[in-house]
Amino acid sequence: MEDTKFPLASAIISDDPEHPFFPVHIKVPGYVATSLPTAALLTIFFGALAAILTTSKVFLKRSNPTLSKGEVWTASWFILCGFIHLFFEGYFSYNSLDMGSRTDLFGQLWKEYALSDSRYMTRDAFVVCMESCTAYLWGPLSFLCAYYITIDHSLRHPLQLIVSLGELYGLILYYGTCAFEELVHGVVLSRPERFYYCVYYAVCNSFWLFTPGWLIYQSVRETSMAFARTKTNFAGYCLQNVQTISTSLLLVLFSSNTWP
Repeated sequence: MEDTKFPLASAIISDDPEHPFFPVHIKVPGYVATSLPTAALLTIFFGALAAILTTSKVFLKRSNPTLSKGEVWTASWFILCGFIHLFFEGYFSYNSLDMGSRTDLFGQLWKEYALSDSRYMTRDAFVVCMESCTAYLWGPLSFLCAYYITIDHSLRHPLQLIVSLGELYGLILYYGTCAFEELVHGVVLSRPERFYYCVYYAVCNSFWLFTPGWLIYQSVRETSMAFARTKTNFAGYCLQNVQTISTSLLLVLFSSNTWP
């Protein structure tokens, strides 16, 4: 019996011989097919991510040995985000008008991902604007946040909250617009093979759903605790001053009443 659980793009031949993306009627100007197989592209991409994470952890531990495991992982996450946002997504933003003709490594990686969302090949206004914002805002700020974690800067949690909220908001809009196209307009942007939708679209993007969600909770909790400590310290400071002033007044009154 033929195994059709996770067939790849080669298993289904599109009616449009010009490109493998769905829906089949979309136009991809200047499309050139990828030269590297899927296995090679995935190995290169995830191998690079693993190398970045490993190198980041080693660098962070050497830079500040007092960092906890949680802080090392959080800083490593932001370094990884910085590389993905600024360089990979920045590549898409810069070349978004002619992605179909790109044949370098990043171009082929984006064509592979576009099998799960063809908007990356069609100059879609939302995708181009969203990826540009992600690349040029969240990319540099992710590196800055990692640095702030390393030096225990007071702005670490405000910046972590801003970047994580921006990433989460962008992903919600990304998922939402794709679902809107399918549910309202009846346009399916992914190839029919479940592999592309489940792995590329759902699983790979979900890291920017759960991780920023946790980091937002962490930053809100730390900020709330900091405000609570400040209020407690301020109340204690006020009480101490009131006691000091009261004592001084009593001494003055006592001295004036006992003056010969």
